[in-house]
Amino acid sequence: MPSMNMIQALNSALDAKMAEDPNVLSFGEDAGYFGGVFRVTDQLQQKYGLTRSFDAPIAEGGIAAAGIGMAVYGLRPVIEMQFADYIYPAYDQIVSEAAKIRYRSGGEFTVPITIRSPYGGGIFGGQTHSQSPESLFTHIAGLKVVIPSNPYDAKGLLIASIEDDDPVVFFEPKRLYNGPFDGWHDRPVSPWAGHPLADVPEGRYAEPLGKARLMREGADVTLLAYGTMVWVSLAAAEHAGVDAEVIDLRTLVPLDIDAIVESVKKTGRCVIVHEAPRTSGFGAELSALVQEHCFHHLEAPIERVTGWDTPYPHAFEWEYFPGPKRVAEAIKRAMEG
Repeated sequence: MPSMNMIQALNSALDAKMAEDPNVLSFGEDAGYFGGVFRVTDQLQQKYGLTRSFDAPIAEGGIAAAGIGMAVYGLRPVIEMQFADYIYPAYDQIVSEAAKIRYRSGGEFTVPITIRSPYGGGIFGGQTHSQSPESLFTHIAGLKVVIPSNPYDAKGLLIASIEDDDPVVFFEPKRLYNGPFDGWHDRPVSPWAGHPLADVPEGRYAEPLGKARLMREGADVTLLAYGTMVWVSLAAAEHAGVDAEVIDLRTLVPLDIDAIVESVKKTGRCVIVHEAPRTSGFGAELSALVQEHCFHHLEAPIERVTGWDTPYPHAFEWEYFPGPKRVAEAIKRAMEG
């Protein structure tokens, strides 16, 4: 079983599906010949040809519209939005068309499109290459939202997304693309270290959408996280001096509410961690759900550790991130509550 970083695992997923299913194709800005700015689609055009892996104009609305049309026609396109920050011109197509067609047609048409996009900070990308817009899509009925935290899940979840008959927005934490980082000290030695992070099987395998992963078992407090913040939460759990349980949500829609409820009922405390701004972030939905399902089991108020309610602050990038020290402080408050 080869060791892969997340870029290699995602590329392996696309390769496996394109080899297996001639209806699967990949396109986007620089996603054809060049293989994508992060190299996720590297060598796919050379292997599968210009009609199945190709470049698109710098027109995200057109990329989404073309992909939606292909999906309704019966193909399974995987489109790349070069950065999550660039997805906004395509928002109307995704929200008004992709998310609605199955319902609007009474089930006559499906939209099996996967919309890949690197998201989040950590590569010194500034305000327009570092945003985390996941909550804008979790609010839209008809869309599924997936965010992996490691290469093994990245491949399995991407394959499951491609095979799903509904539109999936697949956010890829680019801070994790090239390998691990020192979670406790926040900043990696190099964001482009390129070290492998996990053993990933070759060929096809799928991880189910809507199932969380228990990353660390504990009895004192539950930490809910996804993407990069899973590793920050694990680092905080190791240093907080309490028996913390860490759950990687993996998919935000559909959400594994059963896993969340089971954990919080056991621990009686909950800390929610995400990189996006606090106000109206996905943590607010998680907090409401925990309150609704676990009210009589809670021993302390629910804590949220998030990014700031500001535009992405390039000059203060590492202060903006919810680091393990901030998470550990939230764990302490929860334990004292």
